Amino acid sequence: MNERPRLAERVREDIQAVFEHDPAARTVAEVVLCSSGLHAVWLHRLAHALWARGLKLVGRLVSTVSRLITGVEIHPGASIGRRFVIDHGMGVVIGETAEIGDDVMLYQGVTLGGVSMEKTKRHPTIGDGVVVGANAIVLGAVEIGAAARVGAGAVVVRDVPAGSTVVGLTGRVIETTERHKPAFRTDLAESSGDHDVRALEILVERITSLEERLEGDVATVRRQLHDGGLGI
Repeated sequence: MNERPRLAERVREDIQAVFEHDPAARTVAEVVLCSSGLHAVWLHRLAHALWARGLKLVGRLVSTVSRLITGVEIHPGASIGRRFVIDHGMGVVIGETAEIGDDVMLYQGVTLGGVSMEKTKRHPTIGDGVVVGANAIVLGAVEIGAAARVGAGAVVVRDVPAGSTVVGLTGRVIETTERHKPAFRTDLAESSGDHDVRALEILVERITSLEERLEGDVATVRRQLHDGGLGI
């Protein structure tokens, strides 16, 4: 009897969270019947309960059906907190050892993936109140601190301090609140152990350097043309 009120409370919380994060939501009936992200969350809660009780295959089957229906792939082993919202949902992938806190929001195309082949903690830990933008990728057993923001399209392969905003292909921190200033880990190999990701970061750094040099050369040519009376 005690499980029913708790389940009803969680259902109400999930529906209310959708209203709080999606201005397009109009009625409870519309949210319950038409929100694929909400369907994915509810089916995951069922799959995770089965997984935790040792019914691994049944849990995987439920998650597979959920993926076919919603376009969201959440491994039944992933741990997800309360009031979790997936907006639009299509293309979201959450790995087996991922841990997601309360009041987290993911937009479409987000990947919480792993880079290790070992059977250990290999997926991200997402703190309370985090928002992850569309098509962002978070790889490895990294931690995204509470209330952090991950910009659309960012690739994050190292820990992110609480309260930070992260943007760009290599997920650099551009803003940290005064209340949250923990040390930021800069050793990519230490954080992910993935050499392909490190190679990608080196290429991005090289491209950035070449772009800066090109801008400098263009500015020099402009000055020379201007000094020669051919102002541009």
